[in-house]
Amino acid sequence: MQSVSRSLLLVALAASVLFAVRSQAQDEHSHGTGAVFVMNNSVDRNEIISFRRAADGSLQQDGAFATGGRGTGGVTDPLESQGSLTLSQDHSLLFAVNGGSGEVSVFQVQGANLFLVDKKLSGGAEPNAVVQHGGLVYVLNVGGSSNVVGFKLNAIGQLRQIPNSTRFLTTNNSEAASLAFSPDGQFLLVTERATNNIDAFQVNNDGTLGPLVANRDVEPGAFSVSFAPDGAALVSETGPAGGNNASTISSYSVVSGGHISGITTGVSTLGNANCWNAVSPNGLWVYVSNAASSTISGFSIGAGGVLTPIGATVLGLNPTGAGNLDIAVSADSKFLYSLNSGDGSIGVFGIQEDGSLINDGEVGGLAAKSGFNGIAAF
Repeated sequence: MQSVSRSLLLVALAASVLFAVRSQAQDEHSHGTGAVFVMNNSVDRNEIISFRRAADGSLQQDGAFATGGRGTGGVTDPLESQGSLTLSQDHSLLFAVNGGSGEVSVFQVQGANLFLVDKKLSGGAEPNAVVQHGGLVYVLNVGGSSNVVGFKLNAIGQLRQIPNSTRFLTTNNSEAASLAFSPDGQFLLVTERATNNIDAFQVNNDGTLGPLVANRDVEPGAFSVSFAPDGAALVSETGPAGGNNASTISSYSVVSGGHISGITTGVSTLGNANCWNAVSPNGLWVYVSNAASSTISGFSIGAGGVLTPIGATVLGLNPTGAGNLDIAVSADSKFLYSLNSGDGSIGVFGIQEDGSLINDGEVGGLAAKSGFNGIAAF
């Protein structure tokens, strides 16, 4: 009985610490400050590099925090995914995949400081993306028999794999690149690059998933999927092989049974290799990263998920060869950050009231072309 009491006390104390961390994060948001995190994906020692964000959007490198696992290594975009580094909905937790050792790490977030609280096997091979909704976490495993695996998340950031939650994708070689929960938590979408599919799973009450419903993207090159707050699914598409400025973005509604219906499809980004997108937390805009063009494009999200180009569409220019990969928007919707693998920097852009961008330069200090993947910001 004493042992049980001590265990309950420890859980209560840990929960109170987590509550304090969440309260501090909310306080920092109210003062216009925050943090940006990137993952080095090192094959020897996977680490998260943190930057403190000031009220004017400027960044100062703060520290490096080991995930306890190994990345995949590589040069440029080795994970080929969106969501390898993901903040929880309340920004109190940070999830990171260890593609080389097949694990997911969980950190408590306290400003720009991170505290490792858990590390679990991903339930498959080569995890490359992770997503959270409430007390539910799903991991995308791209290696071997491509699958998604579910976990329950407790109050102190620990994961427990859900029995019978593994769901396989349409093929072993799916080249799956991203996954996202609908805002109401009723559906999980997964993109498959090899098949150009957008897979949909209905989420059951016990956290497991219903049968896979495979939807073909109407445009070629489906890569990443995110959701607008109103429930529209936003898909970045690289475009046909060999195309010039042929990348697009499309919006879809998820209807009964997990089928998708086009809202606005095939809107040009006026760039090449649009693989990543980021929705502003205020729900007004979605930005895309045209990696092969070193540009950022932007679109307004209208009623029902209708997409309209902002201005001339291309809103931000990174230096030639920057190789901007994943992007993230701050919690106050005032700044956009791009992970520039080509020159080892983070691109900084101010978001204006009309959604347009002002280039505020770059912050260096990362190793160029060294396999960095994943960026998250609040």
